[in-house]
Amino acid sequence: MGDSTLRELVYGRGAHVDPIACLEDAPVELAARTVTGYPHSIWQIVEHMNFWMEYDLGKIAGEDRSYPDKAIDSWPSHPNAVAGTGAADEMWHVSIRRFADLLARLARLAESDAAVLEQKVKNVGSPKSPRESTVAAMLWQIAAHNSYHVGQIAMLRRQFGAWPPQRGGDTW
Repeated sequence: MGDSTLRELVYGRGAHVDPIACLEDAPVELAARTVTGYPHSIWQIVEHMNFWMEYDLGKIAGEDRSYPDKAIDSWPSHPNAVAGTGAADEMWHVSIRRFADLLARLARLAESDAAVLEQKVKNVGSPKSPRESTVAAMLWQIAAHNSYHVGQIAMLRRQFGAWPPQRGGDTW
C-alpha cells in the first residue's frame, strides 16, 4: 500500500535528482563553500532540510514542537568555522547520514496504509496561522521542499565545477 510515487520522489526519481547522490561524494571543502550572491553553503542547505524534516516528522508523531520565530532560525550558522578542523569531515558526514536517515523515515511513512496517511496533524505551520493537515499532505510538502533545495545544491555544484556527482545526474 502507501504512496509509491511519493516514496520515489523522496529519493529523487523521475524528474528529481537523487538527493543522496548529490551529497555523498562532496568533500567538506565543497560542502562549506559559498558563492558570491547566495547566502548559504551546501552544508547549510542540508542542515536546513534536516531541520524541517525533523520538525515535520516530530509534528506527525504528535510532538509539540515550537515553530521558529523567524525563517533564519531554521538555517544553521555557516560551518566554515569548523572547516579547518580535523572534525569537519566527520561533522559533514554526520549531516549526510542524518539526511539519509530522515529520508528513510519519510519513505517508510509514505509506504503506510491509507489510514495512517490520512491521519490529521494539528497545529501545523506558524502559530499566527495554525492549521490542520494530513500525514500525506505533510509528506508531499517535505518532498517538494527537499526537491527545491536539492535543486539549489545541484546548481551550487555546477557553479563550483563539481557536477555531475559520481553516481550521475542530468547535465542538460
